[in-house]
Amino acid sequence: MTAYRYDGTFAGFLTCVWDALERQTEPVEFLLTGGGASLWEERELAADEGRARRLYAALAKRVSPAFQALIARGFLTCLPQKELDLLALIRRGLREGDRVRLDLSDPVMARVNLALTKMWTEWDHLKGFVRFSELDGVLAGEIEPKNRVLPLLAPHFAARYSGERLALYDRTHHEIFLSDRGRWRLLPAEDFRMAPAGGRERAFRAMWRRYYQAIAIEGRLNPKCQSTHLPKRYRHVMTEFITDGEAERGLPPGQGSRPAER
Repeated sequence: MTAYRYDGTFAGFLTCVWDALERQTEPVEFLLTGGGASLWEERELAADEGRARRLYAALAKRVSPAFQALIARGFLTCLPQKELDLLALIRRGLREGDRVRLDLSDPVMARVNLALTKMWTEWDHLKGFVRFSELDGVLAGEIEPKNRVLPLLAPHFAARYSGERLALYDRTHHEIFLSDRGRWRLLPAEDFRMAPAGGRERAFRAMWRRYYQAIAIEGRLNPKCQSTHLPKRYRHVMTEFITDGEAERGLPPGQGSRPAER
């Protein structure tokens, strides 16, 4: 039994898939380079861009463009051992064609489809929940998603703020989105620390918090309903729920120098 070890990129994953198909092996797990040891015999592969492109193109040609997109998007989810499930779908797709994509009676396809639904829900939420601060001429913000949604958010924000310079950091996956007036790219970033806000930005933050408090009707407060529409897991990076000190130190609400404002 073999455990594949790769660099965590989509090209690296497709390289492992190519190798598994070519060698007709059934891997028991996928591991990241530099991660913990495995109980199984390991096979570490460097990403081969040529093979990855050929396999990716074959998914559209031999199965369908929709199936190709499903595999690419599935790789962005936080599904545990997603590589094994995606490999199983690729094997079946190359053998049976596009019908595998619509077969929700298959537990693997059902699992991947559910993970995709959750990822798209998170993407949709973050389009509205992301908060940017103006720091030295750059609109900067941070997110902490479960799924790797930054590649999906990037074109949305690049188009929406096409005349601005943007920086959006994904704390979970250590990746940053940079956009300069619509031209954007994604870069790995192990650490990112937002600069302290200036006086003008602090004033805007204070106004935003006052607005949030002013529109609330105390007699109609419904925390359960509020949590449904604005899940608590997003609030620690939202201006209206945190103080300036907490924002600049990346702390959860209420763990800064003073209590978080409601």
